[in-house]
Amino acid sequence: MSSIKLILRKNKLDKAGESPLYIRVIKDRKTKFISLSLKLQPNEWDEDRQKVKKNHSNSTRLNAYLSQKIADAQGEVADLERRNRPASARKLKEAIKGKPLTNFFEYSFNRCEKQKDTLALSTYTNYKNYLKKFEKFIGHREVMFEDITVGTLKDYAGYCSSTLGNNNTTINFSLKILNLMFREAQREDLIPLSVFPFDKFKVKKAKSTKLYLTDVQFDAFINLEVSNKDKAQIIKDMFIFSVFVGGLRFGDVIELKWENYNPKEQKITKIIRKTRRQHSIKMGNVAIEILKKYKTANSKQGDIIFPFANIDEDYFNDREQRRITVQRAIALSRMYLSKFGKRLELPFNLSFHISRHTFATRALNKGMRIEHVSKLMDHSDIGITQVYAKIISSELDKAVDKYIN
Repeated sequence: MSSIKLILRKNKLDKAGESPLYIRVIKDRKTKFISLSLKLQPNEWDEDRQKVKKNHSNSTRLNAYLSQKIADAQGEVADLERRNRPASARKLKEAIKGKPLTNFFEYSFNRCEKQKDTLALSTYTNYKNYLKKFEKFIGHREVMFEDITVGTLKDYAGYCSSTLGNNNTTINFSLKILNLMFREAQREDLIPLSVFPFDKFKVKKAKSTKLYLTDVQFDAFINLEVSNKDKAQIIKDMFIFSVFVGGLRFGDVIELKWENYNPKEQKITKIIRKTRRQHSIKMGNVAIEILKKYKTANSKQGDIIFPFANIDEDYFNDREQRRITVQRAIALSRMYLSKFGKRLELPFNLSFHISRHTFATRALNKGMRIEHVSKLMDHSDIGITQVYAKIISSELDKAVDKYIN
């Protein structure tokens, strides 16, 4: 006969003060220990009752899991003995081990680290920050994927809204990160497809508004006089340049080199930071004239075109250094552009990204086909560009309503 029992191996205490829980199998006077990939504090385990004590935050689920594992082990032994087959340690291990519960935070943070070199640094940082935000809400890391229910998501959304003051867009992104981790764990076959609470809970998306400069506002921006003593003129030129070169993003504009510019073809060609795709944009006279302002007799191919940020070799070789440099440059650009916006009496706070929206709406208003706008903006899906088409349509409706009323 075989003896099967749960054993907390207190002699293997780790630095966190936890001991591993094993199934001990004694067969023919030989003892085998089979790991359950679970660890407990010694005061959380009831040896006599063979149960996790209630002082453990996940005791009910763990006890159900352990009962099932013991039942599986006993069933396997009984089945092998019924068929007159020896219940070897290997057979028992296959029956007992199964798939242990997967810790959500342990899996998610490990996944971030594994993909650190393949993700954009900003994406990697965002993932970790949003996971830490969820961890702060939970209060500890002892959470299995199965513990995160529809109720958990509702409570978390409420916490984000009422305690943190997040808007619906931020709440949705917070949940999106959790959703991603569930999908990845399912893809790796660590949790069943049935463990997925997101199908039953949605946060209503806030109606997004794409801010942009109208033709009148953009003309006023171009004619705005700014100081040449600091970097005000540079950020102004960069904003205008972006509007005339397909809405090129701030991070791509500040690192443009002269080697990215082909004066014969009048094109800018570079690897876009966000998509990592090579992108070529043909320029018009306005953009070319701006470049001429920054070209000197000493300009080399490897030099940065717009001297707005401290772009050196470390910027291109060190992801963390690049992140810090871009963050500082964005903060500086916001300061200048916010002042410009106030002087122009704009009804919103001016930021560099508005140059991208301004390009899209201007291009569509002037009759450029939406496929071409999408291509110039390096969108992965034309559906993303459709948002701007809806803006144009809405503006047209307003104009008609004003005319006929």
